[in-house]
Amino acid sequence: MTPAKTAEAGADGARRVAWRGGFGRLWGAAVLSSFGDSLRKAALPLLAASLTDDPLLIASVTACGYLPWLVFGLLGGAVADRVDQRRAMWRVDVARGLLVGAFALAVALGHASIGLLIALALLLTTLQTLFDNAATALLPALVDRDALGSANARLLTGQQLAGGLLAAPAVPFLIAAGPGLPYAADALTYLVAAGLVASLRMPPPEHPPRPAGATLRSDIAHGLRALWRDRVLRGLCAATAIGNVGIGALLATLVVLVTDWLHAGDGGYAAAITAYAAGSLVGGVLAGRLARRLGRVRSVFVAGTAQIAALMAMGTLRDVVALTVSMTLFGAMGMVWNVSTHTLMQQRAPAAVLGRISAAFRTLATAGAPLGAILGGLVAALWGPNTPMLLAAALFTLSVAALTPVLKPVDSGQTPRTGR
Repeated sequence: MTPAKTAEAGADGARRVAWRGGFGRLWGAAVLSSFGDSLRKAALPLLAASLTDDPLLIASVTACGYLPWLVFGLLGGAVADRVDQRRAMWRVDVARGLLVGAFALAVALGHASIGLLIALALLLTTLQTLFDNAATALLPALVDRDALGSANARLLTGQQLAGGLLAAPAVPFLIAAGPGLPYAADALTYLVAAGLVASLRMPPPEHPPRPAGATLRSDIAHGLRALWRDRVLRGLCAATAIGNVGIGALLATLVVLVTDWLHAGDGGYAAAITAYAAGSLVGGVLAGRLARRLGRVRSVFVAGTAQIAALMAMGTLRDVVALTVSMTLFGAMGMVWNVSTHTLMQQRAPAAVLGRISAAFRTLATAGAPLGAILGGLVAALWGPNTPMLLAAALFTLSVAALTPVLKPVDSGQTPRTGR
């Protein structure tokens, strides 16, 4: 028995996901959680800065948001393929809601510390490794396979709208009303999202019989081999990992570029971030159209090429308007990249190994971001605040080059082999 999948035909004949049924609830849970997460992530650096003036300690809070992916990411994927993904997701959200709720109480009572912030970041991201991989594996069970592109575009665009444009402006008002309120709101969104996911009406997944002696280690190894054997996913993973080194350099030094090189102050930085978020919304609309015209792999290639141009403009044009336009383009093409990558992974990976392939892909891709942040800081210190953008452009050039071997025609819906 399989769950009912929702899809509808668009005016152009493409399959588009319907809001009714399970997808609408999953979308609501994802968007609500993104709003709460953005409240917390915007408030945490301010709280850290109020507790210490040591830049290394403040940066360590952000770094700990990456570390569990490198340590537990592959394990989270292996577990996601063994369990009922819906049940795992709502239970993880309940745990995260209780954890952040307790943290909100500690902040309200004046018991916050850098050690507590680091512990929170480690625990939340550890739980996220299971949640995100389970969510990737769950979506194909809720919507028609031909509607996965539309579903991913709606999910990612909704999350960007809630987290990128709506949450950040609310943080100063919440902090003014009470230092623990941003975290209390985040805890509430987790609990409501857990209720939405728990309300999905679908039977447990039918996992194939496991070979005798199968272990989590052998499951992880199987996922890595499955990713490596698929030419398209292997190329996309390599390209994304290299590109994320450049994105790490961009994110770590953007504020320095705006304030020290452009002398645009906090207002210029806010404009750049807002432009990126607005561009991401545009990219969510463009992703499906580009995929229908070019195919998803070529859409990623075009998106990466456009991002090279945007980064070059950021690093050479000493103008706030040019930066804003470039960030808009960078955000739009980043969304096209993400939607196409998510969809290709869900369409090409065998259902039984999708969680592990997702985990391997995410872990390898995430590893580049902290490395890029370090490189960006070193380059900026040695050669000036604009040079990390040029470094990022060079890395994106390598990223796009890594896609070249997979540009030959492929069936984006191909499932190359069954998994266990």
